[in-house]
Amino acid sequence: MKKIFVPVIGAALMASLSMCSKPQSATPAAPSAQANPNPMANAKGRNLLYFDATANFKRFSYQDSVKYYLAKSKDAGVTDVIVDVKPISGEVLYPSQIAPVMNEWAGFTKTEKFDLLTAFIEEAHKLGMTVHASTNIFVAGHNHFSRGPVFTDPAKKNWQSLNYTAEGMKPISTLKHKYSAMVNPALPEVQKYELSILKELVSKYPKLDGVVLDRVRYDGIEADFSDASRKLFEKYIGKAVANFPADIYTYSKDAKNKDGKPERVPGPLYKQWIEWRAKVIHDFIYEARAELKKINPKLIFGDYTGSWYPTYYEVGVNWASKEYDPSQTYSWATPNYKNFGYAEALDLYTTGSYYFEVAKSEAKNIDVNTVNRTEAGQGKGKEDWYTVEGSAEMAMKITKGKVPVYAGVYVDQYIGHPEQFVKALKMCRAKSDGAMVFDIVHVINEGWWAELKRGLKE
Repeated sequence: MKKIFVPVIGAALMASLSMCSKPQSATPAAPSAQANPNPMANAKGRNLLYFDATANFKRFSYQDSVKYYLAKSKDAGVTDVIVDVKPISGEVLYPSQIAPVMNEWAGFTKTEKFDLLTAFIEEAHKLGMTVHASTNIFVAGHNHFSRGPVFTDPAKKNWQSLNYTAEGMKPISTLKHKYSAMVNPALPEVQKYELSILKELVSKYPKLDGVVLDRVRYDGIEADFSDASRKLFEKYIGKAVANFPADIYTYSKDAKNKDGKPERVPGPLYKQWIEWRAKVIHDFIYEARAELKKINPKLIFGDYTGSWYPTYYEVGVNWASKEYDPSQTYSWATPNYKNFGYAEALDLYTTGSYYFEVAKSEAKNIDVNTVNRTEAGQGKGKEDWYTVEGSAEMAMKITKGKVPVYAGVYVDQYIGHPEQFVKALKMCRAKSDGAMVFDIVHVINEGWWAELKRGLKE
């Protein structure tokens, strides 16, 4: 998910080279449609609106703001609200016995004593709206402000991702061009901690309709190259890695990529490494679903990812259906990679179709030299899946009807172009099961309530 930056004092605030391996552990079975009916009633035609935690922190520190903006959202055609309660700092916006609680952001301290999520649930339900809580999973710190558990809790410092860069191994907390201090998803202690937060959340709010997970992924292709990851990978493939990390990839001394940086050269275990990382994420998704459904069987279990599937393997995620085999199309995928698709585990899937170009016919207008794509795993190509229409079509195709799909727009990309924003919303509705909008802060700042209503209702 995109993060939002708004001005603050003195800073920008972030408002196929080898045979496939044989897994040693069994892959969790896909949920049975009969045993686990999808709780998303009337999934077609729903419209989702995000409420980012930090970008809206001050505004929604007042209970009357919750009521006011939910009513405006309802009038504009929003059916579901996604309330960010665990931003990238690793703090939460509700009373927790596990995670640190955010009571202050950007110099503003909350004074009203009310439970934000309870207020959203109660007011939204009065309006007939559905409420999902969004939590950022494998991230535990804001890199730009050195804030969060990986910075303040010595026990969690070593959870942070160790990135294999062209300049060598770098803890992600030292890579200040990255705003998210991502952690290593493969570490059992990390998974246990994140699951405990999710279980506490769902237990604490029995009237919460759903959860939408975010950042259930690796930081990028450079992550994670810790000794712990090496050992877990060796266990998966059943042998030692003779040359780590060179057997995964190396950096060319001569060739440069499109960004002018040293080109990565895949090693003999590169594809197996990609496969293993996808299994790590896949298995966590299934475990999270199972644990949360034990607490609330009616809970809508959702997930957000970027829409750029052909390059999303870089963050260790296969959000497709198990019935879709990417090895038939992409050289990076092993035949086994399809087994780690997790669309079948979801009740709701929303994807970031975060492109200014809406129709596939607009792809020809993309200037690969100037296009601003900064999300994890994004490239700088001009394929038609780098448009709202093309990405939504791809998402529908590779999820194979296993889960309702909501293509999403990043409002900030259309500032100065309100008609393109309206067009993008209509395209999301036409090409997927509905639209997702990120984020309400931009709608408020631009005064685009009429545009939002046109895009969601016309």
